[in-house]
Amino acid sequence: MPPASSNAGPILAALKTLAPLTFDGYSVATNPVAKPRMSALALCALIQRQTGRPATLHCTTRDHNRLSMQSLLWGANALGIETVLIATGDFVALGDRARTTTVRDVDVFALVRMARETGLRTGVVLDPHPEADGLEQSIRRLERKAEAGAQFAITQPVYDAASARRLAEATQHIRIPIILGILPLRTARHAEFLHHQVAGIAVPAHVRERMAQARESVAEGTTNAREMLAVARQLFSGACIMPPFDHYEDLFAILHDDDRPQS
Repeated sequence: MPPASSNAGPILAALKTLAPLTFDGYSVATNPVAKPRMSALALCALIQRQTGRPATLHCTTRDHNRLSMQSLLWGANALGIETVLIATGDFVALGDRARTTTVRDVDVFALVRMARETGLRTGVVLDPHPEADGLEQSIRRLERKAEAGAQFAITQPVYDAASARRLAEATQHIRIPIILGILPLRTARHAEFLHHQVAGIAVPAHVRERMAQARESVAEGTTNAREMLAVARQLFSGACIMPPFDHYEDLFAILHDDDRPQS
């Protein structure tokens, strides 16, 4: 997550501490939860220059018109950013809509085509909307994204093997790599918040109970993340680990004794 300022020093320093770990690259969000942050394009360029690892730029239909979006894609290409993740972006909060507008000049499918035509490796998001039993509709939407040219997909965070297996089975006919999203839990309250307040995320009752009963909740969340990483190896093409609240140090425990490349 980019900083809410022009100072990228602290996040770059934090990322440099991850140098001993084995992983493929970074994924950089653009204005998450529809709040202003440093340009994700600028941060991607800084990350690549200072860590030597590639950064994936998130591009949303929310923030740019067609002209600006094409400029962004060309700029990314010129700066050596090879991969983009196309998404609609989080919705603007009701309280902010009087002063913040949503653009959506192009839809996700058109933006995928634009990114591919620009010469960028292009991924998309798979959100099964578990809170609304929306897997079937989400799979149809992913099929359309693949037809538009998407080359891989990253799922929303998943917290148990049964849910992951349903996703793997539902997507096996779509011939692009599917990468499992993993967002480590920190506390029982964190698990409850994600389950009840964040669209697209379902934390099963037995996982929430584990977090509530755990004497060391962070360690329990790490154990769950390691379990999902093992599931990702068996059923998916990779994993995208999303350390919450900038707790990048959690990655050492999650990837401990792990000498195989992760994404």
